[in-house]
Amino acid sequence: MDSWAMVAVSRRIALSVLNSLDDSNAFPERLLHRAFEREPQLIRRDRALATELVYGVLRWRNRLDWVIRQLSKTPVHKIDPFVLNIIRLGLYQILFHSRIPVSAAVNDSVELAKSRAPLWVVRFINGVMRSAARKAKEIPMPDYADDPIQAIAIRESHPLWLVKRWVGRLGVEETSRLCKANNQIPPVTVRTNTLKVTRQVLAYSLGAHVRQITPTRFAPEGLSLRGLRHAVTEISAFKEGWFQVQDEAAQLITHLLDPKAGETILDACAGFGGKTGHIAQLMKDRGKITALENQSWKLHQLKASLARLGISSVTTWQHDLSMSVSVARFGTFDRVLLDAPCSGLGVLRRNPDAKWKKSEMDLPRLRTDQLRFLGCLAPLVKTGGRLVYCVCSLEPEEGEYVVEDFLKSQAQFVIDRTAVRHSGMDKDLVDGSGFFRSLPHEHDMDGFFAVRLKRTTP
Repeated sequence: MDSWAMVAVSRRIALSVLNSLDDSNAFPERLLHRAFEREPQLIRRDRALATELVYGVLRWRNRLDWVIRQLSKTPVHKIDPFVLNIIRLGLYQILFHSRIPVSAAVNDSVELAKSRAPLWVVRFINGVMRSAARKAKEIPMPDYADDPIQAIAIRESHPLWLVKRWVGRLGVEETSRLCKANNQIPPVTVRTNTLKVTRQVLAYSLGAHVRQITPTRFAPEGLSLRGLRHAVTEISAFKEGWFQVQDEAAQLITHLLDPKAGETILDACAGFGGKTGHIAQLMKDRGKITALENQSWKLHQLKASLARLGISSVTTWQHDLSMSVSVARFGTFDRVLLDAPCSGLGVLRRNPDAKWKKSEMDLPRLRTDQLRFLGCLAPLVKTGGRLVYCVCSLEPEEGEYVVEDFLKSQAQFVIDRTAVRHSGMDKDLVDGSGFFRSLPHEHDMDGFFAVRLKRTTP
């Protein structure tokens, strides 16, 4: 029998996804979804294992590579990516997955290589994995006392450049806590669709599908779910449009926008429509919402989501924000939301692949783009209207620096320090400058920066 076929399909899928991520900018979630569509016979347990293996290797890659460096005479950067991913996958199972026998992790690693690599490579993988089985758990990690930055980068598996930035800004202790939080598997957080149901009724309806349900601390519509027994899309309450999956921080951004029934709203970078639907919800689906998104496949999902939620007040347009947004075409708005493209360094607990795809050199380019997008949207805000800028990033280049540059060039805008207050949000999340910040290690939600600006003059 083909060696590849002898390996559990979940491990084969995990390896294929990891290899594809090395060659593209695709998202792990989409690659896994496509793989599962090609293997419709997979039971839920096997899909869950494939998902855990992919995200586990991505989450702990730096730590895994440290161990590999101690076991292999060949430097990690000289190991073929396909081979390296096989070793990472096996090593992750040895170090982090107690339910998988070590022998199975070793044997499957060798079998994965047999049909795709020459004999000498198979022997190399066999040697590394057998060494890992004997001593991987005893290999010492870098010492905090010798070099705290390297220690955090390896122990908590974050890129060295990012740890260095955070230590310089936050200190060693807080950086360590932030990195630890990024490595925790986050709950599935959902937003109650209050157009159809209350949070209490939704929580009751989900009881049979979830091990633990907790109301979110700040967002009044949110529920935090742990221990899902079924895929979200299979739950009847989801099919009926009673909720939308959305992190608590993202929910709070819409509250910061504070849309009112009857207003005109622009969601300028709508994506999959999470915030678009929430805007409509807070407006009781009464008003006029325009949602812009450049990618057609995202617009398709946005429309499907709005239909499921029973929302009819949204008009969608495919539009690239790098092109000017014409007042003549779109008009002006009472409120504008710009959830700007960013580094995503605030959502590493959900997207650990971003650790290894982003670099410090990306930040100046992103800052330039973000400032340009704000400048394009400024003319669309009515006098007295609000403009909310947000990014899922903790880096000042994408946050306060962009706002400072924008206010220098757009004197008709000021920071609106009367931003919506509820559930203590102003005390814990909005500082004296009017800047909203959510932190994974402080608030158990995604890391966001946001600010609400007011146009005071034409």
